Amino acid sequence: MDVTLSVQDAHPHPPQKLSGLQWSAILLGVAAFAFLLYTSLTGDHGHGGHGTHEHAPAMWSIIPFAGLLLSIAILPLIPATEHWWESNQNRLMVSLCFAGITLAYYFLTYGASKVTTILDHAILAEYIPFIVLLFSLYVISGGISLKGDLAAHPSTNTAFLAVGALIASFVGTTGASMLLIRPLLQTNSERQYVRHTVIFFIFLVSNIGGCLLPIGDPPLFLGYLKGVGFLWTLNLWMPWATMCVILLIVYFVWDTLAYRKETIRDIVRDETQVRKLKLTGKLNLLWLLGVVLCVALVKPGQEFLGLGFKPFPFMREALMLLLVALSLRFTRKQIRSDNRFNYHAILEVAALFVGIFICMQAPIEILRASGASLEPLLSSPMRFFWATGTLSSFLDNAPTYVVFFETAGTMTPADTAAETVTLAGGGMILESFLVAISLGAVFMGAMTYIGNGPNFMVKSIAEQSGIRMPSFFGYMLYSCAILIPLLIVVTLIFL
Repeated sequence: MDVTLSVQDAHPHPPQKLSGLQWSAILLGVAAFAFLLYTSLTGDHGHGGHGTHEHAPAMWSIIPFAGLLLSIAILPLIPATEHWWESNQNRLMVSLCFAGITLAYYFLTYGASKVTTILDHAILAEYIPFIVLLFSLYVISGGISLKGDLAAHPSTNTAFLAVGALIASFVGTTGASMLLIRPLLQTNSERQYVRHTVIFFIFLVSNIGGCLLPIGDPPLFLGYLKGVGFLWTLNLWMPWATMCVILLIVYFVWDTLAYRKETIRDIVRDETQVRKLKLTGKLNLLWLLGVVLCVALVKPGQEFLGLGFKPFPFMREALMLLLVALSLRFTRKQIRSDNRFNYHAILEVAALFVGIFICMQAPIEILRASGASLEPLLSSPMRFFWATGTLSSFLDNAPTYVVFFETAGTMTPADTAAETVTLAGGGMILESFLVAISLGAVFMGAMTYIGNGPNFMVKSIAEQSGIRMPSFFGYMLYSCAILIPLLIVVTLIFL
């Protein structure tokens, strides 16, 4: 039986009429707006209070950001809202509700010009480049089909994980996960003990493998947008290699013991029902390379390859969308049909992140104004690593990275003698802090199902294949037992 790559993380539910829960969310938004109006009329704008700079937003202005991230974390886990949340229409409604509260706060507190500035920074400077990159990788990788069924020896499974960890930085953790998870599951379809393989796949392919290039994981791309050099992340190769090698060794031993538990009948079936891997849609590899070159070389406002030509705004995004169009034009429709390709997963990301990018402007401005006061709490790379990683475990790791990136920037004195990374747009950040933040966001995104986007997609595909995956907290038992000791090793050696 063949298996094909699927970029569908869950079966989308048809649009629903407004439920009681939706009406409650709308009423909550109205109540929040009324509260904002009240604070505006009474003059309680939060200036000069409780340790924030006199021009910083009020501390409670971060509530929409926290509320949106908690919604992403909790609503999929509650039986009453689990299916409701699967609708991208509902996700967008919640996202825009929180974004609207944030914009209302800025309008009532600072005026319309501030709202324009916030939207320019959040949407034009960050959201559009971010979502166009993910969209390009998503659609182009959706035109690549990998079919086959190999003998599920421990060495074969380990090779799958190793290849995934290697390519994740170059095609993104989402692309690598969607490319390899189905052939890996088909290879193991005759075996009974498969759960641990999926868990290690999430560790290595969906998260840790993506830390070598900005296109590998969303947090690193946001760092690139904020001025970190495209190739700077290659400096993370030692901790990346350390984590990958140790995890692959642990997995090989684990899978060897699991293989010995398989029945003779299942092993015979596995050895006889074999079909070589076959890759189709190879032309899309060229388009993926084009996306990488666009990100690396086309930087609006900066001279292109010393030719005296400066790319115009959004030229990079326009070129990536052109590559998407070429992929759609020159890829046989049957390949995407075999892949059961649709746009549901990327629309989910687009719906949620439009709110995230707007809502996170308030905490970022607060951190810019008062980041120095956090120095006693974040005084070392080790503390940045664990603070960033802990929040990245339970919240989305991309905005978490941005918050701590901004904080580290405020804690980097201009006359420091320590090694710094000079940002393309001006400013600098201590390299030790940047290493800690990058590793924390990428590595600890694997700690829970909600730490990084591909985690839930892989879980869903595995369950559709008949594998009983652990619950949210059951998964954390695995991640805490396996990853935390390795993260301590990384802390002691590299931070």
